[in-house]
Amino acid sequence: MKAIAWRQEAEAWRRRGSHADAMGAGGMNFHAAVRNCASFALRAGEYIIRGIAMLRLRLYLLSTATLSMAAAALVAPAPAHAETYHTCKGFIDSVPATISQQGVWCLRQDLSTGITSGTAITVNTSNVTIDCNDFKLGGLAAGAGTGTLGIHANGQFNVSVRNCSIRGFLYGVTLEGGGAHLVERNGLDGNTYMGISVSGPGSMIRSNRVVDTGGSTTSAYGIFAANGVDVVDNTVNGVAATDTNGSAFGIYSSANGEASIAHNRVRGLAAASSGSTYGIFNANSGRLSVRDNDVQGTGVVGSIGVRCFTNTATARDNVVAGFETGVANCLLYGNTVNAN
Repeated sequence: MKAIAWRQEAEAWRRRGSHADAMGAGGMNFHAAVRNCASFALRAGEYIIRGIAMLRLRLYLLSTATLSMAAAALVAPAPAHAETYHTCKGFIDSVPATISQQGVWCLRQDLSTGITSGTAITVNTSNVTIDCNDFKLGGLAAGAGTGTLGIHANGQFNVSVRNCSIRGFLYGVTLEGGGAHLVERNGLDGNTYMGISVSGPGSMIRSNRVVDTGGSTTSAYGIFAANGVDVVDNTVNGVAATDTNGSAFGIYSSANGEASIAHNRVRGLAAASSGSTYGIFNANSGRLSVRDNDVQGTGVVGSIGVRCFTNTATARDNVVAGFETGVANCLLYGNTVNAN
């Protein structure tokens, strides 16, 4: 408003200067100067008004962008991440170790053990998270005949294991009973019997890499899930049974009818001489949903890509290649099976 008043006053002075010119030459120089100053002030005022308008526009655009970014930050989920040390309840600095207090327990260095039986990390209470912060939990020193468990809980609820590199155990992670467990973003390598084993309703196994499972004198399982466990977005690569009658199971589920097995990648399966090869095997599967998985075999006689207990389980939109039987016993819809 002040800028507009300034422009109006400058215009008035310009008109006065023109009027004075008409009165005579005696005041010409003075009034010409007045007119020039008024014209300059008028132009300056116009520039100021334009500058203010541009500044207001920029402030509006900046505030709009800031609000949009803030809204997006509120709506978007926070990315998954490892625990920072100051949020940990405590630290596991040596193994074997037993967790008896609720909270987040973290690794801050690689840990290993050569014990041939027992458990490296035992969880004896509910509501516990083991976060390895991408450090290693190793048991390779015990050898192929190890009977040691990597991380184990029995009958607890809400146990989570994440960001761990676990190698060389009979079971990498095994959470038995209870429920609401979560095993996510781990790398399991060279475990001799089962990479991951979880049972309990409301649990989930997701976004893990399970590599080179096998080596004990029996069958081998990349992932085992039972009693209501979702298995989502995992990679199982390399499952080899060494016993004469041992079978190789990429993902094995049992009594898992209220669950889904989805978006997994299974490959590199090798049974022993008299055993069988299964990409995804479902025993007593109920109304299990098996969908959008990529399952690859090696053309072994008797092998099955996706196997259901009965057709109450549904297999949909899976890509299955390299098995003698692509999909067995399931209700089928939209699967792609390549026997080559």
